[in-house]
Amino acid sequence: MGMGLVAFVGGFVIFASSTSQIGPVANERADGIVVLTGGEQRLSEAGRLLTQGWGKRLLISGANRMATAEDLHRTSKLDAALFRLSVDIGYAAHDTVGNADETREWARAHGFKRLIIVTSSYHMPRTLAELGRAMPRAILIPYPVVSPNFRTEHWWRHVATARLLFFEYLKFLPAAARYGLARLLSAWDSSAFANGAAPRARAPNR
Repeated sequence: MGMGLVAFVGGFVIFASSTSQIGPVANERADGIVVLTGGEQRLSEAGRLLTQGWGKRLLISGANRMATAEDLHRTSKLDAALFRLSVDIGYAAHDTVGNADETREWARAHGFKRLIIVTSSYHMPRTLAELGRAMPRAILIPYPVVSPNFRTEHWWRHVATARLLFFEYLKFLPAAARYGLARLLSAWDSSAFANGAAPRARAPNR
């Protein structure tokens, strides 16, 4: 019990410290760009990446059904023609698992294998875990965005930031577990197939 608590707290400190210090880096081009909605800065950054040619198309995943294309165009700060021709809006996702499923179907439809993923820095680990589970063969290039209201220095001194990181950590743990289990099952299937056994039937993703 005591060791488990130490591991839990230690994991949170590592998680919080790493996610509060990373910032955006754009040094790899991709087939497409995916931005998970949740803040205007995410969408404007994704729009800038599309404008600069870092990807061919942009998926806005998990858009609020109340948000019109005009609303999203305005927030993205994209040229009207570029937005009309190169931006796809996904309204189906209601959580990060849904974002992963929506992204998988979009990438499959366009034949994309390399994706730049844009979301908040604290949300990036969970996003990559869910996407990695849903799209094990895709190359995911993280582009974390740090919100202006997110205190990156001495995060433990800011109650709002510490609370946000703690609850995100609680959500990250099951996502990481699902990702790890999916990797193990995939490795088991590959091993069984290589040894001549029939691969185990897998339930469809929901």
